[in-house]
Amino acid sequence: MCGITGWLARGGWPAGGRERLVRMCDAMRHRGPDAEGLWLDGPVALGMRRLAVIDVAGGQQPIANEDGTVHVVFNGEIYNHAALREGLLARGHRLATRSDTEVLVHLYEEHGEAFVEHLTGMFAIALWDARRQRLLLARDRLGEKPLYWADLDGELVFGSELKCLLAHGGVARALDLPALSAYLACEYVPAPRAILRGVHKLPPAHVLVADAAGVRVSPYWRLDLTPRRPAPGGAAAAQALADHLTRAVGLQLVADVPLGVFLSGGIDSSTVAAVAARELRARGAGPLETFSIGFADPSFDESAHARAVAAHIGSRHHERVLEPALLPALLPTVTALLDEPFADASILPTHLLAAFAREHVTVALGGDGGDELFAGYPTYQAARAASLLDGLPVGLRQASAAALRAGVGWLPVSHDNLSLDFKLKRFAGALAASPLERHATWLGAFDPGLQAGLLTADVRAALRDEDPWASQAAAWAAGHGLDPTARLLGVDLRTYLPDDILFKVDRASMMASLETRAPLLDHHLVAWAAGLPSGLKLRGWQTKHLLKRVAGGLLPAAIVQRPKKGFGIPVARWLRGELRGQLLELLSAERLRAGGLFEPAFVARLVREHLDGRVDHRKLLWTLMMFEWWRERYLLGPSRS
Repeated sequence: MCGITGWLARGGWPAGGRERLVRMCDAMRHRGPDAEGLWLDGPVALGMRRLAVIDVAGGQQPIANEDGTVHVVFNGEIYNHAALREGLLARGHRLATRSDTEVLVHLYEEHGEAFVEHLTGMFAIALWDARRQRLLLARDRLGEKPLYWADLDGELVFGSELKCLLAHGGVARALDLPALSAYLACEYVPAPRAILRGVHKLPPAHVLVADAAGVRVSPYWRLDLTPRRPAPGGAAAAQALADHLTRAVGLQLVADVPLGVFLSGGIDSSTVAAVAARELRARGAGPLETFSIGFADPSFDESAHARAVAAHIGSRHHERVLEPALLPALLPTVTALLDEPFADASILPTHLLAAFAREHVTVALGGDGGDELFAGYPTYQAARAASLLDGLPVGLRQASAAALRAGVGWLPVSHDNLSLDFKLKRFAGALAASPLERHATWLGAFDPGLQAGLLTADVRAALRDEDPWASQAAAWAAGHGLDPTARLLGVDLRTYLPDDILFKVDRASMMASLETRAPLLDHHLVAWAAGLPSGLKLRGWQTKHLLKRVAGGLLPAAIVQRPKKGFGIPVARWLRGELRGQLLELLSAERLRAGGLFEPAFVARLVREHLDGRVDHRKLLWTLMMFEWWRERYLLGPSRS
């Protein structure tokens, strides 16, 4: 696990290029505390910070082929590198290390741009081909590893994090208003946009090639959710899933450093932990190390379930509690390193969990991807319930939705995790919308109607033709012809998973210099699971039907059957307590008027209603606060960053 950065400058680089590359690497030192690697040659510069996991002694980057015509830097892990290495050696290649990085240059020699199609793993790669004067950037299929880039008048700059590009000095700190609108709607900035104008994220499963012909970006893999025919039976599908899990977890247990598993007590992480513990026992290794975070607020706490799973699988379990008193130290750390605004509040406990695990291990496996692959979110159940109204005439449907909104509006506000009033009010608030708009509203924060009140007139005018849900709409369109559940899974796999969940895990873990892995996102498993009929995922009202069937042979029944809780934090309560001062400061009328983006009176109403306990505005207020924290540090100038 590392961070990579560099550039391709057509006219060569002036004096001082090495110092600039060092600054770009220093900006992401947290991603790789073990070593730094620099290489400059004419128009190209490659830099990296290394967290040593495979071939600790010999895997220093950049790495070149035998004659030095191909150089590469790489962030991630190639899980099938041992098999690829054997094949390369058999075909006459000479490799000087045991690292997965060196495999890349020789695989490129054989397959050119298509070399990425042979990789199983998570990765962001930058490769320079001196013979062809070609820079190639690539990102893994599901988007576990990030990669930003910008074309600055013919000079292409890239980096694992946006702050690398800011350290380069050529990227202007200019807000991209469509990206802001998308952030407000989604709570994250969807690829390929970035929050700064002129900067892009390379989308998952894409390759960028920059050479004499210019810059082109193209996909090398596509997610196909079309159900296979004939559909597999339940028993056959369960056995196939069990086999995929065993293979994927087994591959990802390979490391030359201590390794453990994040264990929340939910079905995804518990299943991964159970398979990992079984595989380690089969290899004669010591007990699995597992890690969890508890909460003082019982409605958010899952630590008892995590302890029960740990006892069942025989892991050596470690637990820490996130107390509100930890916030003053935790918030500055997280917000300082978030170089894009990001409003998924679970990044706080995720970082605390990563920092806690890093005291014991260098690598941690997790259960990310299970909800998107096997229909685990309550929104899929909500979509099925809402669809019962879709067959009604428009007027009757709207009247029914209005009646439900009026009814649930009388429910008292509760700040418990996924409380009944919170779920019903969000469900009713979007009931009359289209299936995609409902889904996006339930997951996000400021829908277009709310943005019309929030944004100033100038900002609204600049965004007149923009759709904040454009990324979700494109993913929805890609699922044309599929059943509604499959289409929503496709939306989340293409947008919410890479741009929220995986962004969160990457940033939270890299802040602690911890490598995280997601066996459920092995692309062979993903491709297989994507083609399953929706009835094996959402059966009636039961989520994750097939995964629960497999987990039933690994875990206690109480774990398998318990309802989903989610990895949330008590933001609503904290905004009225420990974070009240920061809320009032960050969203003060003076500050908002100076920013020129948000209407102070509209925001003041949200703040007042939440503090008075009349309406739970946790998602809206947290989204604005995280933006203001980002704006202060990253948009107002280098002196603040």
